[in-house]
Amino acid sequence: MSDLEGYGELRVVPAAGERELADWRTVHNTIIPTAVLSADEVRERAGRNRLEVAYLDGVAVGCSTVRPPDEETPAATVIARILPGYRRRGFGTTLYEQGLAHARTLSGAGVETVVLASNEEGLRFALARGFAEVERYVLPGDTIPFVTLRLA
Repeated sequence: MSDLEGYGELRVVPAAGERELADWRTVHNTIIPTAVLSADEVRERAGRNRLEVAYLDGVAVGCSTVRPPDEETPAATVIARILPGYRRRGFGTTLYEQGLAHARTLSGAGVETVVLASNEEGLRFALARGFAEVERYVLPGDTIPFVTLRLA
């Protein structure tokens, strides 16, 4: 919990209950409209990833994902998402730093993040924290690429 720059109390909690999972899903689907997730898909992700929701005075303003390394990616992945109306207040930094601390306990092979290419603010956020682009890919049926970045 923190009172960031007078904006109120930011609380970051695990997406464990139905309310938190629904709030995580709402934030995710708002920020990534090209890869909308169902409630069942979010529950499945919660079983293999660390999902958290950021609440500002009880309102969901962001969410994060920390994915452990897998067969394809030896690095841990940290993704912090903040709804557009709540950006540039330090909330994304709080989510990112918490996720980064956890990710570093999962892998010695580095940390990556993934940002939808149309999310210019998200790309600037990642680049400002030392990430460098390593790959762009388009999911089947999509036209907007995702950008994978690695922490240098």
